[in-house]
Amino acid sequence: MTQIIDGVAVAKRLRQELAAQVTAKKLAPGLAVVLVGEDPASQVYVRNKSRAAEEVGIKSQTHRLSAETTQEQLLELIDQLNNDENIHGILVQLPLPQQIDTQTIIAAVDPDKDVDGFHPVNAGRLSLGLPGFVPCTPQGCMILLREALPDLSGKRALVLGRSNIVGKPVAQLLLQANCTVTIAHSRTKDLPDECRRADILIAAIGKPEFVRGDWIKEGAVVIDVGINRIAAASPEGKSKLVGDVEFATAQARAAAITPVPGGVGPMTIACLLKNTVESATRSAAK
Repeated sequence: MTQIIDGVAVAKRLRQELAAQVTAKKLAPGLAVVLVGEDPASQVYVRNKSRAAEEVGIKSQTHRLSAETTQEQLLELIDQLNNDENIHGILVQLPLPQQIDTQTIIAAVDPDKDVDGFHPVNAGRLSLGLPGFVPCTPQGCMILLREALPDLSGKRALVLGRSNIVGKPVAQLLLQANCTVTIAHSRTKDLPDECRRADILIAAIGKPEFVRGDWIKEGAVVIDVGINRIAAASPEGKSKLVGDVEFATAQARAAAITPVPGGVGPMTIACLLKNTVESATRSAAK
């Protein structure tokens, strides 16, 4: 019987562990979330982050800026937060308006407060196997993967997607876990056959139900990072969220699989809180 890896339950368990850690160590973690513009999805995501932070004992503050905010104004705010001793984590919600260069903003955040794990310094630390903040979604993928496969050593892993946010960092984490790793993308030849060879498939390509069930190796573990909204089949119906993997047919072949929604998504927020508590712990030790 296929194991459905419950990201909601695992994220709840992680939040409880973090809350206990905050209490035991008498920490006062502070998280600053910066939201530029009125993107509806970002608004919902920020609200969810604030509620989850409260549950753990993290003081969360949200800075809401207009869509017309200049890059210089945003950089000024980040500089203030970098120098605020009560703030241990800074998250600038993406995407940003087109007048603001995303890479410039990511690089402006203090690497020791970069709880998103996007700063070039933290990307370099991950590549070299040094301590640093690991991006939240890849970190969540690895936690869920170990729910089904505690020992990853020697497994053949395929990462479908090569983004700086998910694909590349999760490949680094799989390498550190002694997997044999392949990164596939839109130009990979014979992609279905590449998938069929994988003991572990991490799908992060951003295309709804792109991976077919018959691409999945019998007994593989599938971590579906995709979150895609597709239109209803009829005018009266509602749209629905699906992953990058065709869930029903993949479930018939996989040993374990994450659902969408309720899989990787909740872990992204939980790992953001984990990074913030880690930053507060480091700060208290100075």
